[in-house]
Parts: sequence; C-alpha cells; structure tokens
Amino acid sequence: MNPQPAPAAALDEVQVEHQGAVALIRLCRPAKRNALSDGLMAALWQAFRELPERTRAVVLHGEGAHFCAGLDLSELRERDAVQGLHHSRSWHPILNGIEFGRVPVIAALHGAVVGGGLELASACHIRVADDSAFFALPEGSRGIFVGGGGSVRLPRLIGTHRMLDMMLTGRVYPAAEAVQRGFAQYHVPEGEALAKALALAQAVTGNAPMTNFALMHGLPRIAEQPADHSLLTESLLAAIVQSAPEAKARVRAFLDGSGPKVQAV
Repeated sequence: MNPQPAPAAALDEVQVEHQGAVALIRLCRPAKRNALSDGLMAALWQAFRELPERTRAVVLHGEGAHFCAGLDLSELRERDAVQGLHHSRSWHPILNGIEFGRVPVIAALHGAVVGGGLELASACHIRVADDSAFFALPEGSRGIFVGGGGSVRLPRLIGTHRMLDMMLTGRVYPAAEAVQRGFAQYHVPEGEALAKALALAQAVTGNAPMTNFALMHGLPRIAEQPADHSLLTESLLAAIVQSAPEAKARVRAFLDGSGPKVQAV
C-alpha cells in the first residue's frame, strides 16, 4: 500500500532543517510526547521523499522531552481487523523508506523511545541515546501487537527473546543499558544526543555516496541470505562500489599519501 498524502494540519508536525549536506528531521508533537498519528507518519514520509539531492545524511530527533512515546492510541479505538491490517501495511513502506532510502539516518534518542517510537528508531541506521532515554514495548499490557515492522527489525537488534520479555512483562530498559543490549550504538550524557548525532552525520557525509548506499541496502540483506548467496552479493557490491569514479579517486589519494589514514582513538 502507498502512504496517503499528509493532511495540511499535520505538515507542521514534522519540520526539516538543513545544515549543509545534513538534513535534520524533527518530530513536532511535544504535547503528545511525539506520538505517531497517521498524519505525522504521512508528513514524515513526505519529508524523506522531498529531501534535496545535496542531502547525504539525515538526523531524526524529537521536540520536547521525548523522542517518541509510540502510537497515538486515540486513533486505534474503533478500528476493526481489516482496518488494522491496512493501517499496519500503510506504515511499512514509510519505515522501509527510511531503512532502505537514499541516505543514512541517525536517530538522536532522548526520553521515551517506546512502542512505535522504538519501531521508528529501529528503522534508522545509527542510534544515539542520551542518559534520559528509556526503551519499552508496552503493547502487551495494552492488548495490541507491534505493527510498524518491529517484529522484524527489533529481534535483529536486541534478540527475539529480549523483545518477547519486554512485551510480555512490560520491562523497561534504561539508557545505561542501551548499547550493551542493542538499542543504540552510542550512549552520551543527557542533552547531548543531538550534537553527537550531528557529528556522526557529518562524518557519514564524507563517505562516498555509493559506499553508504551499498552499506545501507546490502548489509541487512546479506545478513538474511544463505552463506553462498551472501558471498556472491558481497562480491557484486564490492565490484560495483569500487568502480565508482569517486572510489577510484579516493584509492589513488590513499596510495599517493594524500588521503586520510586510520588513527588510533
């Protein structure tokens, strides 16, 4: 299913700012803890689709005290099974479009990263959690099930049985465990997630675009393929990426000593 156009009333719920080659996309429903309504999701889809060609990376973050507290349950109240099926399927291309889009997406996480908010974060490529962040999947206690791709993406990040435990018991994970448990790759002091995400995005923009594209689109699929298939996919991607003019120029710069070198941290 194709997502519906964003209603005019929802267009202000997602705001985009450009800093050079980095686009900052902000969820703007702070009074609702940035809960994901259909309107907000449509506006998010539109923001990603309308990124200018110069954009090389995206930072996704939330206004106010929370990244995203999940699905706006007020829209769920009267939905029947058929409507629920179509609703869930309408979200899949939006989150797939983030995960398998044109440029890498770094999520700056603070406060609630809950339910649909955690599903949204899991579609991003890099996640930075500050010390205020907490992670939960309260769907079990609310009599519902994840519908935004969480059952596919989250087990890859945190493991099937960790997700099962969270949904069965309502377990909440603090930011201190974010990296160890797979919710994020970076943990920073409170208030510093956005700055760290921006720094990472700037670093990402320095890569060859085709390399970034191959990493985003290739690695997740290679991980799901049988070994003999994945090795062939790897070889095909390696051949395509290294044939790009920018890749050839970077290799020449490394060989003649003018390119950057790996330094110990």
